[in-house]
Amino acid sequence: MKNIGNMMKQAQQMQAKMQEMQASLEQVEVTGQSAAGMVVVTVNGKSEMKKVKLDKSVVDPEDVEVLEDLIVAAFNDAKKKVEHHVAEETSKMMGGLKLPPGMKLPF
Repeated sequence: MKNIGNMMKQAQQMQAKMQEMQASLEQVEVTGQSAAGMVVVTVNGKSEMKKVKLDKSVVDPEDVEVLEDLIVAAFNDAKKKVEHHVAEETSKMMGGLKLPPGMKLPF
């Protein structure tokens, strides 16, 4: 019975750490880019877009599709960096505890 009590205490501590990490992710800002930095997107740790910066040379009213693709590419670059950051922070928090393949923590 003592083991179950310890497990519950550890689960509560882990939940508190997860909540702290989720709150801190709103403060993290990561940039992604495309077209050699002519399109830059900034997202927070929850993958919410915060800023878009465009070089004037990529803004062509006659070719909007290219600009749309560049923004998507920059966002995807930033999102990939955020996912890497979250994975690193989660690994630190869990003290090296490995999750089974395919299992992810909810965010």
